Amino acid sequence: MRQLSILAGFVALSAMSIFAAAPEVAPNPTVPEAAAEQGKDVVHALNNAFAKVFEIVAPAVVIIEISKKTDISENSAFEDLFGQPDDNSPQQRGPRNLQPIQSEGSGFIVRPDGYILTNFHVVEGADKISVKLKDGREFPAKTVGTDEKTDIAVIKIDAKDLPVVQLGDSDAVRVGQFAFAIGAPFKLDYTFTYGVVSGKSRSKLFATGGYSISDYIQTDASINPGNSGGPLCDIDGKVIGMNTLINGMNRGLGFAIPSNMAREIGEQLIAGKKIVRPWLGIRIETLGENAELRDLFKGLESGVVVRQIEADAPASKSELRPGDVITQVDGAAVTTDSQLQHEVLKKKIGQNVDLTVWRKGQTVHIPVKTGELPNEIARTANVVPNMRPPTQEELGKFGLQVQELNKEMADRLKLGVDKGVIVTDVADNSIASAQGIERQDVITEVDGKPVGDVKSFREALQKADPKRGVLLYLDRKGNKTFAVLKASGAQTPPDR
Repeated sequence: MRQLSILAGFVALSAMSIFAAAPEVAPNPTVPEAAAEQGKDVVHALNNAFAKVFEIVAPAVVIIEISKKTDISENSAFEDLFGQPDDNSPQQRGPRNLQPIQSEGSGFIVRPDGYILTNFHVVEGADKISVKLKDGREFPAKTVGTDEKTDIAVIKIDAKDLPVVQLGDSDAVRVGQFAFAIGAPFKLDYTFTYGVVSGKSRSKLFATGGYSISDYIQTDASINPGNSGGPLCDIDGKVIGMNTLINGMNRGLGFAIPSNMAREIGEQLIAGKKIVRPWLGIRIETLGENAELRDLFKGLESGVVVRQIEADAPASKSELRPGDVITQVDGAAVTTDSQLQHEVLKKKIGQNVDLTVWRKGQTVHIPVKTGELPNEIARTANVVPNMRPPTQEELGKFGLQVQELNKEMADRLKLGVDKGVIVTDVADNSIASAQGIERQDVITEVDGKPVGDVKSFREALQKADPKRGVLLYLDRKGNKTFAVLKASGAQTPPDR
């Protein structure tokens, strides 16, 4: 490995030696012959090291073929195009036609008795799973367990004494180190690509409803369809991640689930355990990432803003409020939403967590008991009774129309709150719509002061400082959140 450490000093010399080897070109007097030869040696050593990674890891990499049935519409493509049925179309022969589809992915063996790690999306909905080994043998496989939130699955084949990968420590991975991906992209068996680790702790790569579990390793090693579930390795042939394909992001950007997470989840799935995670039921945002929030919470340098509290979630049973800024979890400082989530994930379900919160210039401690993260976070459908279109005057400068809320309306719409004003319309491209305010939201406070009717709401708006921003507390069928309105123009909608 000492030779690799001097690569940067000699690789240019080696390249000059190789491409200037024609006899008619005189040797460059500035490049000593001994140095050029040493540069060649370094390149050869690097070449051998790369090839060795493949030789070590590939025998434990498998190609996974799955088949599953999918509903084909009764109308054929011919009918879709021309509006007439195709008399020869097999779809016309029965009310439903289940057509098998096949896809391919990769995986790697982690136990000699046939346990294999792969992506959940590789085997999702599979009716049949077939595994092909490097030595040509093929086996049927069954799904042992899956965890959709981390995109990890374990499958098993009936075999013994299989080659296995060696899992590395993904926490020790360094940005800039070599990375190698092995898999079967585009049905090409055992393709080997290399690059470097481009970044660590990548999150928020796609919409997850605010609950991103994995912090991905980023690499420029090519990861394409078919690579999913395969290993990302280091120069020693240790697996540092599980490659996963993220839609629309595979152009020079590859991502892998860290090996430490894959190991932890895989061991639980193999043991037959249900994957459960603690949660507080809050949607959060890093204070430092939003200039608008920094203006609202002047005097506070860092923290995590509570954007929304889910209905019936653990936090909804506590004193925590939207607009609170969490600065510590059980005494551990948190400055980003990812840090806060990681601190919560360390806890046990049912454990009391002490949150240090900044609220209106004061520091308070709020205990919250963790609950179990549900598979699906409830979504509310906002449907408002038919009303006449509002006038521009009624919408006002914020693009917002409200109506006094009464108990009858609250019960009929199942709002969960009967005090405040209900939003009946939001103008397109307005400040209110840019802040994500929706019809049927109930505004309960303006700048911390309760509002019970339209008159008090308008008076509160008039007293507020529009340059600083007007802070509205909202109740969305039990979900509590807030919005900041500024009269200077529409703002970027928050990431909810």
